[in-house]
Amino acid sequence: MVVACHCKECQKLSTSAFSITALVNADTVEFNGEMKEWIRVAESGNLNGAKFCPTCGNRIYHFNPAEPDKIKLKPSNLSDTGIIHPVAHVWVSEKQDWYVIPEGVAVYDKQP
Repeated sequence: MVVACHCKECQKLSTSAFSITALVNADTVEFNGEMKEWIRVAESGNLNGAKFCPTCGNRIYHFNPAEPDKIKLKPSNLSDTGIIHPVAHVWVSEKQDWYVIPEGVAVYDKQP
């Protein structure tokens, strides 16, 4: 499932109006090369981890350390981005006023 998050934190991290995330099982994806990691406390109080490229700093995926079997893949890193179709938009209570959410997708004011 691909989700667009409009929270202020994702706006800052993505340097855009929102961040796109594909929720996948960790065992369905294989990564090559070294990745660096950070873990911090989110505004919600939950722990949030990220794996990123040590050369360019691009985030590859986020994860909840308490649920390592599920990852939040940053699909803009894929070679075929044509498969990215968000089915939901979350944290629209913090979205940029100028962005219009497409019709036909689920919309949530906060995290469902």
